[in-house]
Amino acid sequence: MFRSTIRGCAVLLIIAPLLGGCDNDAPRDVERPPAAPTQQQLRRGEELFKQYCAPCHPDGGNVSDHERTLRGSALRSHHIIKPRDIVLIMRTPISRMISFDAATIPDSDATAIADYVLYSFK
Repeated sequence: MFRSTIRGCAVLLIIAPLLGGCDNDAPRDVERPPAAPTQQQLRRGEELFKQYCAPCHPDGGNVSDHERTLRGSALRSHHIIKPRDIVLIMRTPISRMISFDAATIPDSDATAIADYVLYSFK
């Protein structure tokens, strides 16, 4: 009888934490993929890109550093895969790129440019 009580307690000690951790809710700290930008957002991004970026990045290239183009493979090789990655570089650039602060290009416009880059220069 004592052994069966110990076995029962051991089984409960193993199963209770497993059952207590079950939850049907989605994890709260998991980032959801961003929604694809609309055609209007991409057009706005293209307009802004032409205004601020195209002189140094014609057709997604890079006039001062041919290794750091805006092409998808080059961006991915530098772990630039989300719009916020591009916005961060716009704010605190790498290499010879000039900085674009939020007063010059507001966050919504910077994100529109980043979406345009990610969707246009795949």
